Amino acid sequence: MAGDDTSRIFFFDNPKEGTYFWKQFIAGIFMVIATTGLDQDLMQRSLACKNANESAKNLIVSVFLQVIVIALFLILGTLLAMHVKANGIAMPEKTDELFGTVAFSEGMPVLLGVVFIIGLIAAAYSAAGSALTSLTTSFTVDILGADKKQDDKALGRTRRMVHIAMAAGMGLVILIFYAISNSDAISAVYTLASYTYGPILGLFAFGMMCKSPVRDRLVPVVCIAAPVISFFIQMWLKNQFDYTLGFELLLLNAALTMIGLALLIKKD
Repeated sequence: MAGDDTSRIFFFDNPKEGTYFWKQFIAGIFMVIATTGLDQDLMQRSLACKNANESAKNLIVSVFLQVIVIALFLILGTLLAMHVKANGIAMPEKTDELFGTVAFSEGMPVLLGVVFIIGLIAAAYSAAGSALTSLTTSFTVDILGADKKQDDKALGRTRRMVHIAMAAGMGLVILIFYAISNSDAISAVYTLASYTYGPILGLFAFGMMCKSPVRDRLVPVVCIAAPVISFFIQMWLKNQFDYTLGFELLLLNAALTMIGLALLIKKD
């Protein structure tokens, strides 16, 4: 495995490439802050703990478990690539399709292929379940305010309707994203996260550093404008300097959000 090209993890060759180690390392730190600390999907694990000490233990244990899980995924990916090369199977254009290609390739027992797909579905449901729960809770409580306006029976009905709507919306987004994206899912998801988590990280950092009130009504405009401006800056850097703005796009997005919020500070 060590001799295979796909087993390479660290890239120090070209700072202009999106895979350059220090770019990914620094952006990764802030990505973890945004996902684990500011996203309801992952934050709810800590909120469900009995106290702050239990929450801290949960985070520490999660770090070690994540290292093991990610290592297993990387090993599996390299083994699948090696299997394809050794058996003369055509490598799919999208690396995400490698799993299904191997599962249903000639010579692979049907039962084993079914086990592959069941495992894939189980992984997808476990990931989608927590995301749907957090989306449902956030929309029902934070946006609709249904927990303060409705009794338990009506609130339960509202939650179910929101849950179904979120599931349909998530399915639609997945299909659209699959159709328009040319990169692998991991890169595509983290690139998308750089756009969506950027304003969240910027809002949080601005709130920690500045206590001055801002014009609340214009905050959504800033949070939408920052990712749009980041997109054009990303394209400009690529065209003018052949510089690939990788996951540090998150930091640019957050910085633009903070600048926009600073412009909204009430002068009176």
